Amino acid sequence: MSKSIDNAKAPSTISEYDNRDNSAWAWSFSAAMVPFVAFCYGHHRGVTGRVVERMVKSPVGVYGLFLLPFATLGMEKCIYDSVQSWQGIDPNIRPKDRGGFPSGGADLPSFSLIPVQKRIARRVTSEQ
Repeated sequence: MSKSIDNAKAPSTISEYDNRDNSAWAWSFSAAMVPFVAFCYGHHRGVTGRVVERMVKSPVGVYGLFLLPFATLGMEKCIYDSVQSWQGIDPNIRPKDRGGFPSGGADLPSFSLIPVQKRIARRVTSEQ
């Protein structure tokens, strides 16, 4: 589990600790689209029906279908937390102006596959 930041040290706004450029959303969007497109392709090929059928025929039975939403939400949080960590943002930090539903993911443990990366401050200089 990743360390949790207490409210006293939490930034008051997201802009206090997130200084990415305006195109950073494209990386998060792309990372979320890869599994979504794979799911759509698998659904087109009949994988969804086979997963449901295999789940029903498993020893868990029909009740195993109740586990599928939790598994898919866990996968979604894993992707989101990993991309945020890759961009240098700790997914467990929640600014004081955020919180509650639906942005309560900072209250949950991080499912990131990689540690939070250090941000490298880039200075744009022009040579004249």
